[in-house]
Amino acid sequence: MESENIFVVDDEPGIALLCKRVLERAGYGVQTETDPRAAIEYLGNNRVDLLLVDIRMPEVDGFDVISRAKRAQPDIAVLVMTGFGTVETAIRALRQGVDGLLLKPFEKGDELVSSVEQALTDNRRKRETARAQTLRPLFDATENLFSETDTEILYHLIVDTICEHLQCTNSAYYQVEDGEFAPITKRGNIIPVNDGGFAKHLLSRVDADENPIIVNASGPGEEEAQALLSALELGTAILIPISRLNMRAIMFAARDEGVAPFRGADLELFHIIANQSLVALENARLYADLRAYVRKVEESQQALLRSEKMAAAGRLTASIAHEVNNPLQSVQNCLHLAGREDVPAEKRQEYFELASTELERLMKTMHRMLDFYRPGSTKVEKVDILELLNHVINLTSQQLGQRHIEVHTDLPEELTPVYVVNSQIQQIFFNLILNSFDAMPGGGTLSIRAKNVGNGIEIQFEDSGTGIPEDLRNNIFEPFYSTKEGGTGLGLTVSYNIVTAHGGTLDLVQGSGAGACFRLFLPTGDKNEIEYTGR
Repeated sequence: MESENIFVVDDEPGIALLCKRVLERAGYGVQTETDPRAAIEYLGNNRVDLLLVDIRMPEVDGFDVISRAKRAQPDIAVLVMTGFGTVETAIRALRQGVDGLLLKPFEKGDELVSSVEQALTDNRRKRETARAQTLRPLFDATENLFSETDTEILYHLIVDTICEHLQCTNSAYYQVEDGEFAPITKRGNIIPVNDGGFAKHLLSRVDADENPIIVNASGPGEEEAQALLSALELGTAILIPISRLNMRAIMFAARDEGVAPFRGADLELFHIIANQSLVALENARLYADLRAYVRKVEESQQALLRSEKMAAAGRLTASIAHEVNNPLQSVQNCLHLAGREDVPAEKRQEYFELASTELERLMKTMHRMLDFYRPGSTKVEKVDILELLNHVINLTSQQLGQRHIEVHTDLPEELTPVYVVNSQIQQIFFNLILNSFDAMPGGGTLSIRAKNVGNGIEIQFEDSGTGIPEDLRNNIFEPFYSTKEGGTGLGLTVSYNIVTAHGGTLDLVQGSGAGACFRLFLPTGDKNEIEYTGR
């Protein structure tokens, strides 16, 4: 560990020599001076850890030496020697920040060494206390920096934070790029970068060394740097280089002439502010990148949505055109043939009947389209689902029997009543039964199961047909999408919309066999609790 430097100032050469010998034996580096004016000059050019000074000296008072020393080296420790230990002397010493008072003549060298050690220790404690007091408000400043995500605002906030916590009126943030220095934001007088002189050389050196520096216009230091500060009417300045990832910058803080110079605690504080500012800038840039990414995603989603809407409109238009055009062409052909004079009357009647059939088919298609967009009656009432289901099964039993489709039911004695639009639920039952009818052209089995579940009822319709291929399952509820030849593709879509309007669900689920199995769920509850959203 490097020994600490002590500067002894006493107009009595014998006392100065005695102090030097005693302290050098204790391991300290010691310089002495009997002329207080020369001592002041020495303190302005040389770094000292502790000043050991006599109070009563001719021409220049010891307190004047202390004042000049504190101005040139704010963190210097001071131990006062005096043969006139009065209360007034002690009070004045305390007011000037003296770290110890030693009465002379001291009888033993140990007393001197002990006083020096104590003064250095007290000085370190004072600096640490000052550092802690300075750091406490920094937590709020750091929170403010991290909460700002706009980079342009953050630059100004950084400079304001530097000026506030370092108690200075001059600050700047220099961005470093390709050896050039650009002040992104600034306050007060700052080091110019466009003259190509020593100012730019100083910034380049700090950037290259990657070490912070303190420059004082007076006291120990580089003459060109001190001259630069004097020309800018600045008394003291700190420059701190920061670098992380692709970011390189130099932060600058300075106090005006006549203001107390920066201390070691100020340098440490500035270093913390610089590091926190760099992290805040990185966060702000990450937020900016994230916002840009989110905007791109939103734009992509909107483009996809527009594309999907156009595609859906195209599919809908094409499906409508297909469903309407086929019967219209048939009607046109039948009427054309029926109007020919060479066609027998019986044949004409056949063509008229065929045209009537096609028109009925067209009207049925248009009716289903209207059901899709306008479900009809919306009167919600209490309905016995078992009674309604059995009614629909009886109505379709003859049609199912003609195709050799057996209906197996597994129904409880009663189901919890539900509040629904009676005609619409009946339409769902018809659609699901006829859907199974179309799925089993050669006959088969239709299983209908019902039960109470939780806060609703569940009904399953399962056929023994060939089922629906896996790659088509996601499309079966789309309008005009049909897996069977000649289907309109509206039955399941209309059913799905009706169920959804009642707050229920209609799903294609895995059944006990290879056929299709549809699960219908309707919620139960009071009439006021059921929210019907149909039109």
